[in-house]
Amino acid sequence: MLNGSVPESGKGFRSYVVISLLVFLVAGAYIGSVFYSRWRDNQALEDKAAQKARAQDKKTFEMRGGSRFAILGFYADTPVAHAGERVDLCYSVSNAKSVKLEPQSEPVWPAFSHCVNVTPRKTTTYTLTAEDGEGHTATAKVVVTIR
Repeated sequence: MLNGSVPESGKGFRSYVVISLLVFLVAGAYIGSVFYSRWRDNQALEDKAAQKARAQDKKTFEMRGGSRFAILGFYADTPVAHAGERVDLCYSVSNAKSVKLEPQSEPVWPAFSHCVNVTPRKTTTYTLTAEDGEGHTATAKVVVTIR
């Protein structure tokens, strides 16, 4: 006012608003980059976990016979028993449509893991026959010896 000029009204307020706006934009950009980098890291972890799960699923599928038709296992939990003693016959088949056990004691069906109870009175040979629905058959035998 000494030189006769009139101060511009609101110039200080405008500077404050502009500086505040710039600070908020910089802070927002920083926070956004932090959230984005964390999201990207989480996506990478999820992708890695999904890849590991797919590998485990493939391993399990192949272990269970994959797409091939087969008797994967047939065994007696007690291959030598006393007359009348309970013995479990356990079997595992892949891609079978039907399964038959002879001599049959209980109904059987296609399963990756199933056991049936038998009580042989004499040494017996059990035969497991699996069929895939296209006429292909597979057989396995197990002997339960009675002492």
